[in-house]
Amino acid sequence: VQLQASGGGLVQAGGSLRLSCAASGFTYAISSTEWYRQAPGKQRELVATITRVGNTNYADFVKGRFIISRDNDKDDTVYLQMHSLKPEDTAVYYCHANSRPEVVGLYDWWGQGTQVTVSS
Repeated sequence: VQLQASGGGLVQAGGSLRLSCAASGFTYAISSTEWYRQAPGKQRELVATITRVGNTNYADFVKGRFIISRDNDKDDTVYLQMHSLKPEDTAVYYCHANSRPEVVGLYDWWGQGTQVTVSS
């Protein structure tokens, strides 16, 4: 499985951005896809998760502002729609996928990061 993240950029506080994570390869092996972020000097943290069947979960610090979704018809692309962005949302955002253990065993995959910068 290969993951390609895109959509980052510079936005003013209060603005919106949409990140995309396109999966290729054995996408049937993916059970869930997640977005993580890592700000300078901080640990990588989980932002949002979506399962293969569309169940979602969010970190408290993005609830009500970010929406994770997937388009199974478009190369299993997972989106992270970000609204009401704050300067503290500035980070490199990474997509990550977990395998279906009953199909391929236990694996996980990382995409490259995409920079999100929110100016005040």
